[in-house]
Amino acid sequence: MKPGLQFRLNQQLTLTPQLQQAIRLLQLSQLELEAELRQIAESNPLLEFADDNPDNLEGDERESEPPMDAIPVSSSSSSSSSSDTVDDAEAPEWGDVERDGGSDDPVDFSLSGASSRNSNPDEDGFEPQSAAQETLQEHLLWQLNLTHMSVRDRTIATVLIDALNADGYLTESMESLVAALPADIKASAAEVEQVRRMLQRFDPTGIASIDLRDCLRVQLEQFDPDTPQRELALRIVDAELELLARNDIARLARKLRVSEDDTAAAAVLIRSLDPRPGAALDVTPVEYVAPDVYARKDAGRWRVSLNPDCQPRLGLNQHYCGLIAQARGTDASWMRGQLQEARWLIKSLESRAETLLKVAEAIVRRQSAFLDYGPEAMHPLVLREVAEEVGMHESTISRVTTRKYIHTPRGTFELKHFFSSGVSTEDGGSASATAIQAMLRKLVDAEDPRKPLSDQAIAEELHRKGIQVARRTVAKYREAMRIPSSSERQRAG
Repeated sequence: MKPGLQFRLNQQLTLTPQLQQAIRLLQLSQLELEAELRQIAESNPLLEFADDNPDNLEGDERESEPPMDAIPVSSSSSSSSSSDTVDDAEAPEWGDVERDGGSDDPVDFSLSGASSRNSNPDEDGFEPQSAAQETLQEHLLWQLNLTHMSVRDRTIATVLIDALNADGYLTESMESLVAALPADIKASAAEVEQVRRMLQRFDPTGIASIDLRDCLRVQLEQFDPDTPQRELALRIVDAELELLARNDIARLARKLRVSEDDTAAAAVLIRSLDPRPGAALDVTPVEYVAPDVYARKDAGRWRVSLNPDCQPRLGLNQHYCGLIAQARGTDASWMRGQLQEARWLIKSLESRAETLLKVAEAIVRRQSAFLDYGPEAMHPLVLREVAEEVGMHESTISRVTTRKYIHTPRGTFELKHFFSSGVSTEDGGSASATAIQAMLRKLVDAEDPRKPLSDQAIAEELHRKGIQVARRTVAKYREAMRIPSSSERQRAG
């Protein structure tokens, strides 16, 4: 075997650091992008946000801010406006006030301080403060501290309260609850059960229950004994809760040997109870979504624009940029490197905004019928179609449409909401899955509650509308929309 030389040509795609950074910024949501840029700006002195330095603002915004020497300085709150300030020469003496108003006049302390200068409490110079919502455990511990109870029982009750889930139920076994007690507390299961029954009478009633039957029974026992159908409701909860769930009043009445009217009245009483007593004190924070893009109709055409509040206004710090020429040695090379990275980042942000706007415009053009007529007019759309229209790769479209939101007259949607597969129709076209789900929802809402439509009946109805869809596809869409089956809808009706 003789040694020899060979020439081979091949192509290789290399992701430069700049391209890697642009791809990373593209897939971040608005909140993640803000946090990422804040972290980068802290490590790069040549970067700063425009709101951190007013010198980076546009001319109109800079002129709108009053100069510092025009702001009056006084010992009162800085939130007061210049029209409310009084010069020292014009300020009345306290003696004059007493002579004008009289020392016997009542003094209105409600108008003192910052509130006298501003009637709006949210504009008093301070951020609006709201008390933190009380958790279920805090609410129960507060009642526990007001209850006359031994130290031993109080310790057991504290362990039980800590073991409650979000709905207020005890899902752990009695053995695990006994094992969770402190080492110096040797309690039996009967003692823990006795304390648990005491907690069930706390507010909200039915807390610390083992199951739904236990929870409903405790709440019924709190009613006055003379409450109509209370005893019948207790019988239903103890033995026939499954029949009640099916709403089979006739069979329930026959089994209990009572009239259907009394059974229906007892069912109404049971349904007035709270099956999840702890949910009322759920402190899960509400998450709000700020749209990245707006779509509005102007002169008969849909137009798309970026949300300026969601676009980070990052700029160069002119002070540090001016120091680069004065730096020497390693300091100069380091600052030039930071300047280059800052420019790359700003360019990546501009590219991100342009790509987001371009993709959003393509989606709005494809789904203008949805914006005009609603979900039933949604067209089938896949990533490949948008990628071909804007001249990008499908992976780029996927990154752009993930966790990016658009505000339309029909609501705020994630950009991925406008993508769906298609189902063929009789005329050779196709209908999107979103449109079929909207039709399915419309059929279910209009059905007779006593004779709900089965999946096969819904499929046949869609066939009459020209949409070729199988029964199993209808079942899949129905389950995705959390619509019960026809038998369950009949029982609920």
